[in-house]
Amino acid sequence: MTESTTINANSAKINVVRYADDFVVTGASQEVLADLVRPWVERFLATRGLELSTEKTRITHIDAGFDFLGWNFRKYKGKLLIKPSKKNVSAFYRKVEGVISSQKTVRQDGLIKMLNPVLRGWANYHHPVVAKAEFSRLDALIFGAIWRWCRRRHNNKGSQWVKERYFHPVGNRRWVFAAHRIDKDGKKGELRTLYRLADTPIVRHVKVKAEYNPYDPAFEQYGEKRRQDRLMRSLAHRTQWIRLYHSQGGRCVHCGLPITRQTGWHDHHIVQRTAGGSNALWNRVLLHPFCHMQVHALGLTVVKPVSGA
Repeated sequence: MTESTTINANSAKINVVRYADDFVVTGASQEVLADLVRPWVERFLATRGLELSTEKTRITHIDAGFDFLGWNFRKYKGKLLIKPSKKNVSAFYRKVEGVISSQKTVRQDGLIKMLNPVLRGWANYHHPVVAKAEFSRLDALIFGAIWRWCRRRHNNKGSQWVKERYFHPVGNRRWVFAAHRIDKDGKKGELRTLYRLADTPIVRHVKVKAEYNPYDPAFEQYGEKRRQDRLMRSLAHRTQWIRLYHSQGGRCVHCGLPITRQTGWHDHHIVQRTAGGSNALWNRVLLHPFCHMQVHALGLTVVKPVSGA
C-alpha cells in the first residue's frame, strides 16, 4: 500500500511517499535533502536498528529523473512524465523471452495460455502512465521471440509455411499468433490469441479528493464509485456484476426498474465498508446511479433479493 505525507521541517516543505520498505522524499533543494532530511532519516532508522541502503539511496534533480515502483519519474521541459523504467522493462522482457525459449515442445495454445496472464498483468500495472510507446516496442520484441520459437520448431520449412501454420488474420491484423483451444476430448474450440500490450488502454489515475476519509460514512458513496471505476477493467469483477444482475432479475433493488447499459449501475454495499461491511456478493447489490444517490442521501436501507424469488 502506498502512503503519501507532507511535513514542514524548519520552514522547508517535505513530501514523503512510501511503499512497503521503499520511499521517496522530495524537497525544494538538494541542500535541504542532503543536510537536513537525510541525516534526520538516518537517525530515525538507526534508533530502530535500521539503516538506509547505500545502493538504493541517491539525491537527484527531477530533470534527471529517478526510478520508483518500476516507473521512471522525470520532468521534460518542465512537464512531469511517468514512464515504465528501463530496468523494469528489461526484466519483464527477459521473463517473457525466458518463458518462450524454455517451452520448446509445448503446444501453441499452451504457450499462449502461459504468456497471456504475464503480458496482461504487466500491462495493467503500467496502464496509468505514459506507456503506449513502450507497449508497442515490446510487442515488436515479443513478436521476434515468438517468430524464433516457431522457426526453431520447423527449421526445414519456409517462412510462408510457418506464417500460415502459427499466425492467423483477426480483424484488420494479419500476423496474429493464435491457436484453437483444445478441449478434453481433443476437439478444437474457439481461437485463443496472444495478448497484445498495445491493446491495453491508457487510463490516467484520478486524484483522490484531499478531504477523502475512507472511515467517514459521508464518503462511502465516493469510495464505492472510485472502487467501481477501478474495477471496471477487471474481468473477475465484471463476472461478479453479471452474477449480481441475474440474482436481481436484471432490476434495480431500490426502484425495481430494469438495469440496462443506458441506465448504468452502481455497485452498492448493503452494510457500508466504513461500518465493517464485507466485499462479498451477499453484501452487494446493483442500483441505478440516481437510486444509489437517493439511498445514501436519505439513509435508506436496501434488502438483498432472495435467490429464486
